[in-house]
Amino acid sequence: MKKLSMVMLGVLGLSGCMATTPSQQIDNTIFTQPSADFSAHWLTPNLMLLPQSNATTTVLYVGGDTPQRIKLSTATLPEAIAKQFPHLKDFQAYQLSQSADDIKQWLTQPLMVKQSYEGKSASFSQVQFGNLLDALYTQGSNDANELTDLGATTIDHHTQFKLWAPTAQQVSVLVYGKDKSAPAQQHVMTFDDKTGAWSYKAKDDLSDHYYQYQLNVFHPQSRRVETLTISDPYSLSLSTNSQLSQVVDLNDASTKPKGWDNQPDVKVNNSLDNIFYETHIRDFSASDKTVPVNLRGKYAAFSQKNSDGINHLKSLKEAGINTVHLLPAFDIGTVNENHDTVLTLDSSMKELCQQVTSLKQCKESNQTQSIRDHLSQQAATSDNQQAVVSAMRQLDNYNWGYDPYHYAVPEGSYAQDPDGSARIVEFREMVMNLHELGFRVVMDVVYNHTHQAGLSGTAVLDKIVPNYYHRLDPITGKIAQSTCCDNTATERAMMDKLMVDTLVVWARDYKIDGFRFDLMAHQPKDAMLRARDAVHAVDSDNYFYGEGWNFGEVANNQRFVQASQLELGGTQIGTFTDRLRDAVRGGAFNATALDIRKSQGIGSGLVTSPNELTQTPNRDDYRHKMAQLRIGLAGNLRHFPLENAKGEQVTGEMIPYGGQPTGYALHPADTINYVSKHDNQTLWDNNQYRLPYDMSTEDRVRIHNQSLSYAVLAQGIPFIHMGSELLRSKSFLRDSYDYGDWFNKVDFSKQSNNYNVGLPPAEKDVANWQLIKTLIANNEGRDTPQPKDIAFADSVFKEFIKIRMTNPIFRLQTADEIIKQVRFLNTGIDQQDGIIAMQINAAPNTEQQSVVVIFNSNESEQSLSFKDADKFKLHPVQQQGADKTLRSTSAKKNSLTVPALSTVVFVKK
Repeated sequence: MKKLSMVMLGVLGLSGCMATTPSQQIDNTIFTQPSADFSAHWLTPNLMLLPQSNATTTVLYVGGDTPQRIKLSTATLPEAIAKQFPHLKDFQAYQLSQSADDIKQWLTQPLMVKQSYEGKSASFSQVQFGNLLDALYTQGSNDANELTDLGATTIDHHTQFKLWAPTAQQVSVLVYGKDKSAPAQQHVMTFDDKTGAWSYKAKDDLSDHYYQYQLNVFHPQSRRVETLTISDPYSLSLSTNSQLSQVVDLNDASTKPKGWDNQPDVKVNNSLDNIFYETHIRDFSASDKTVPVNLRGKYAAFSQKNSDGINHLKSLKEAGINTVHLLPAFDIGTVNENHDTVLTLDSSMKELCQQVTSLKQCKESNQTQSIRDHLSQQAATSDNQQAVVSAMRQLDNYNWGYDPYHYAVPEGSYAQDPDGSARIVEFREMVMNLHELGFRVVMDVVYNHTHQAGLSGTAVLDKIVPNYYHRLDPITGKIAQSTCCDNTATERAMMDKLMVDTLVVWARDYKIDGFRFDLMAHQPKDAMLRARDAVHAVDSDNYFYGEGWNFGEVANNQRFVQASQLELGGTQIGTFTDRLRDAVRGGAFNATALDIRKSQGIGSGLVTSPNELTQTPNRDDYRHKMAQLRIGLAGNLRHFPLENAKGEQVTGEMIPYGGQPTGYALHPADTINYVSKHDNQTLWDNNQYRLPYDMSTEDRVRIHNQSLSYAVLAQGIPFIHMGSELLRSKSFLRDSYDYGDWFNKVDFSKQSNNYNVGLPPAEKDVANWQLIKTLIANNEGRDTPQPKDIAFADSVFKEFIKIRMTNPIFRLQTADEIIKQVRFLNTGIDQQDGIIAMQINAAPNTEQQSVVVIFNSNESEQSLSFKDADKFKLHPVQQQGADKTLRSTSAKKNSLTVPALSTVVFVKK
């Protein structure tokens, strides 16, 4: 056990050295003050910050066997510290003068700062010292962030366990047998004062053995020393439900499917050749009747040779889609991995009602029937479906997976066998099969938060080094939750290291070809660049992209320079552009009821197909959205020139989007274009909220196809939500993250798009129920596509993909090329409504073909004046395509004519 230093400690302040008070004079109840906040920030060994106050004395108390009291003195806040920690720049600085060794011992004990005021009043603050740990353990050479052997490693037939836990008082490793049946053997670990890591080296090779760590650590949540038994944050393999870590070597043949080492390495010429197809592993096959029942929703479904889902993937690959983006597949904390104890739609109503006795549907249903059959028998606009699905949420095996538990292990609920290395083999087999189909594989990663923290069940990091791995409020010390959950602090060296190390595992050992980062702007820009460098060292063409949304406690760079849309321009780390998305969909993603219906976009009828609430639209808003969409089609470039609706020459950054510029990219690889993804309503549902009641099914499909075409034919990188090409619906559900297979169904047999299968869950959408009922009634079935409509949409979508991927002019490689070669017709004061005309001229001595793309969102045929139009012809893919209406297209001497609700590509003869 580490012991508190017995030397008398002092503080160097403005008045010199102050001696500590003997331990017998300190009342230990000071460490349990109920009114204490967490506003003291110990940043470096000799600097502590507190909020400005008129305190007459400030004293640091250190607990433990020999509690001590140190009087602090005010100092000037160094400029470098104010710049490094901008959110603390208005705090008061205090100086300390202690040895690093003594401070390291203090950090294993409770700490409290007392500030006294005239009149004998006082305030108390616990101490935030995460940054101090970085200063003590990561700013030298060969210290904590240079460790290469955290976790369990086996070398020369000896297994070593190593855990970074600098504030722990004692750590042991508990080693179980391979079958977990025998009691664990406990081995006390040795502390390295330089790195802050604890280690134990076994005499034997313990491969396949299970293990845990046991720590004695002071935890601020309980304000006492806790004895905690936890899994390894550097786990590479886990038991079912992740209670035990397992010693494995990912290079061992037992962890690899047959053929793993010889699988194809799927390449793209450059990142702009990617098209991402966003896929949830369970959604891909859970409803696919051509997949064996025991493989539905599993990694193994991707090993099928002739299922509906696999055949659809093959057809997408033939069209030109080349990258499958997997929603989170690392170990998560929200799904029970024990298949025998979870409910599915094929479970009986009796099984559900035994566990949810308050469910009213249990009194009204035939409990012998399956849950699926019960839901299928309900009225289309009933609230019964959502009630049953909501009751299943904690009992089924569904979640999107944005709930990190362990960062370097595949999720067990998708495996047939979740116990031990079997899940590793199954995950690798999925990746290998996708590679063999010709796809690259991208994985969604979530380093901005953990599933839980504190002393909660699935907390890991916060039990090992409390208050280090998470971002705390500067006053209350509460963990920030702007992301949804317990926000991590990737600005800290060892959280940064955990991110980098685990990304390398996925790229090197699982052959993942790229990473999509959830809420990436909650991470520092420099951390993302370092991570990419580390991944490129093992996989040189790996591509990074993510959500660059600017919000929360880190917004506007208030804690660090963020990996946000505006800050990442020119890095070729892609960010999703909400500019093109909102111009097409209509924005207002948090709106409810009639406010949704009022919020039409270019792709949902604004001006050209008004509904009963938008008969007198705001034309300035309309033309502004048209300008935003044009900039989006040009790669969302900051410096792209455009004539606006006032006849003014502007650039992308001069066109506002809320309080930010529309154009922010400096390179086309900065931009991910999309109109639908797992978040919010699907594209189909979004449009049904907004389109006029009397619009025909055919026109609803056409406008849906056109919305997708904006993302597919824009400069930058397209991103496609799985099933959007099949008119996918979630029955208006805004946020389906935990609402099971019923609402998240995808039908690759193309018989249904899952529309109108019950009102969406009340928790998310009860405010929209009346509007949905009105829509369903007034649309009179025109919003319900038939199999022929789904097949048509699928075919047209694939034609757009083929057009993009067979002409490199849609994938220009630099901002300069886009600015030189792309221009928009029909702009300025006299522009025609409903027409975006994009001309892209081929560069000499290239394989590019000059094109003119006309996006006609009008409900009628339109003609556009264009000099030398007769030198162009309808693209051959569309000439021979599924949309027979396009055969009325004409290119006469000075005019191009296109059908209603069509995206038409003319190619130079």
